[in-house]
Amino acid sequence: QVHLVESGGGLVQAGGSLRLSCAASGSILSINAMGWYRQATGKQRELVATITRSGSTNYADSVKERLTISRDNAKNTVYLQMNSLKPEDTAVYYCNADIVRTDVFKELRHWGQGTQVTVSS
Repeated sequence: QVHLVESGGGLVQAGGSLRLSCAASGSILSINAMGWYRQATGKQRELVATITRSGSTNYADSVKERLTISRDNAKNTVYLQMNSLKPEDTAVYYCNADIVRTDVFKELRHWGQGTQVTVSS
């Protein structure tokens, strides 16, 4: 079993900041890429940012220069620092991780349960 647990969501005013965390635990052999997606009400889930094990990053154009993804491999944790937040950033944010488990020796994508981020104008 593998679990991804997100934290750090909440309500913030436009222009404010939040930091999301996502910690993976369980039968983990290794974690390759990790990422954040979001889903606003009535919209499809969309990519926010991804990061490889070595630290290479990729961002959606809408969040570049405002959101920063990082990870701590020793803690199996990925972070999303969100600055200059806008009302259109309001969504449920989901983390994912491509994990090789100790009991299933192939890479599988695992998802967290999601954390709500609400940005008021």
